[in-house]
Amino acid sequence: MTDLSSFPITKKWPAQHPDRLQLYSLPTPNGVKVSIMLEETGLPYEPHLVSFETSDQMSPEFLSLNPNNKIPAIIDPNGPGGKPLALFESGAILMYLAEKTGKFIPQDAAGRYETLQWVMFQMGGIGPMFGQLGFFNKFAGKDYEDKRPRDRYVGESKRLLGVLDKHLADRAWIMGDSYTIADIATFPWIRNLIGFYEAADLVGFKDFKNVARALDAFVARPAVVAGLGIPKRG
Repeated sequence: MTDLSSFPITKKWPAQHPDRLQLYSLPTPNGVKVSIMLEETGLPYEPHLVSFETSDQMSPEFLSLNPNNKIPAIIDPNGPGGKPLALFESGAILMYLAEKTGKFIPQDAAGRYETLQWVMFQMGGIGPMFGQLGFFNKFAGKDYEDKRPRDRYVGESKRLLGVLDKHLADRAWIMGDSYTIADIATFPWIRNLIGFYEAADLVGFKDFKNVARALDAFVARPAVVAGLGIPKRG
């Protein structure tokens, strides 16, 4: 049996199945990227809930795996060379799992890099901008009398949605006919923007019909339906 005892995080979240990939996460847009990818690939894994309500992400055990105190993070007991591998950052984990399984990323070099550019588009643009918009529209920022910060992120979110909508005009998925990690990275954030962040009207989401079509196809996938609820909240 695989021994993961050298990882301090397993003291707080013991591995019941140490031979499986260990997922430390919460069902947020970044968190579900990895649970969806794991469901899509069929890799055996064991999920562990990192509760923000009890500041689990600030615990010494979690920080031993991700010093940036963000979810998700993983330990793959069967990493490169058969040795355990610990990883954080959702984009890096998606890339790793795609290469590990040979799924949801093109095998040719050009297609691979084109896919990664759209993953970076989400990581550097959609995620940060939508997150700021959510803060100023739904959370403490909504009480600011000065609406210029909110409007700045509304404008940038609209621009990013426009870029994606134009790109999707003649294709089913971000990379064309093939569903990839670019879609798995991107659509949880769009779902969150118009759902949890309640910003559909604010960004004029009805105008982005190609994005809406692809989002509908995304959330209808069985692996997405499953992954959106993993790890289960206590």
